[in-house]
Amino acid sequence: MITAFIQSSIPLGVPLLFGSVGEIVTEKSGHLNLGIPGIMYAGGIGGVIGAFLYEQACGNQLANMNPFLAVIIPLLVSILFSVLMGLLYSFLTVTLRANQNVTGLAITTFGIGLGNFFGGSLVKLTNSELPSVILTKTSGFFRASLPFADDLGWFGRIFLSHDFLTYVSILIAIVVSLILNRTRIGLNLRSVGESPATADAAGINVTRYKYMATCLGSAIAGLGGLQYVMAYANGVWSNDAFGDRGWMAIALVIFAIWKPLLAIAGSFLFGALCNINNYLPGLGIETKELFKMLPYIVTVVVLIITSMRKKREYQPPQSLGLAYFREER
Repeated sequence: MITAFIQSSIPLGVPLLFGSVGEIVTEKSGHLNLGIPGIMYAGGIGGVIGAFLYEQACGNQLANMNPFLAVIIPLLVSILFSVLMGLLYSFLTVTLRANQNVTGLAITTFGIGLGNFFGGSLVKLTNSELPSVILTKTSGFFRASLPFADDLGWFGRIFLSHDFLTYVSILIAIVVSLILNRTRIGLNLRSVGESPATADAAGINVTRYKYMATCLGSAIAGLGGLQYVMAYANGVWSNDAFGDRGWMAIALVIFAIWKPLLAIAGSFLFGALCNINNYLPGLGIETKELFKMLPYIVTVVVLIITSMRKKREYQPPQSLGLAYFREER
């Protein structure tokens, strides 16, 4: 039961890891992107559109689908949708210097509406009796795992039985951490987030770094939506079925104190906290809505503890949420 619990909790945390790492990259540039839920939603529907078009192009020859194309097409379309959402957010908040909180909420609303529009359109094209788009064949390629995982007992089921995007999410978090802490690009990005005026005076192109961080962060977050649809939901898209995972990803950023490596552990912890509600009846404990609040309760506790310690390393970038006016430098 413990093995099954851990194995089923990990896929729940992968979309959160993608979303939180993407938001960390964006926030390191000084931008609070509350549009992450909408961007993840747009990334999910982008992948669905790419997979749907490829399956339609194959017609009745689904058995002969090219595995590489079946994966790379949804992946690229998902990234495209996510980057376009990031560009829109960047244009509004960096170029036009609109309020970041309001713009982020607008991006979330727009992304969800965009996903529901395309999702509803695809349902009509399939003439399905159910309000959903089912891409089982494409999902099979995304969910493929190592064939010998089950032969290794509990170790194989816990660590080796997951889809490839699970391992990609961990790899991205490690690479982002190395870039932020070990490279000049990361140093410049953190400088922009802490004090854009000082970075500008040092010859760093503040606008370029803000655009770059926001678009890259959006692309990473969008992969979370793709993973949820293709791997966790078995290729089934239903409007408004994504839940509050985008908001949980933003909460996870605070839990991880803006460190990608901590986001790895935090995302799987959040996945376990979300999953525990499904195992309580088996333990004779009546399911309560209170358990669904656990990820947020843990985040609030961490926020209180880190605020009380008042260490600079536990705080967000100093210019987070503030527009940069170069003429005031």
